[in-house]
Amino acid sequence: MPEYERDESFLTVAEVAELLKLNQQTVRNWIDAGTLPAFRVGRRVRILRADLDQILARGRRGSGEASFREDGPDARDFWGGEPVGSAEVDPDFGKRI
Repeated sequence: MPEYERDESFLTVAEVAELLKLNQQTVRNWIDAGTLPAFRVGRRVRILRADLDQILARGRRGSGEASFREDGPDARDFWGGEPVGSAEVDPDFGKRI
């Protein structure tokens, strides 16, 4: 496919999910969050191939961690990386009384 046609082509949610080896719901979540631009045509959703390519290129140039949104949530927002303790084993756990 010529480059100009590829940039102007549209993909379905299923095609993006298959291309990236992801669940379709993950792609829909990205669209709902505004991370992945998409067009709604009636009840159908289409993603411009050029938009997907741009997002993937931005993630590849990142700091080694693929991030689709620079201002989006990160696991570190919820957990600062500090140890929360260790599990203690109860020697009596599971013994019959």
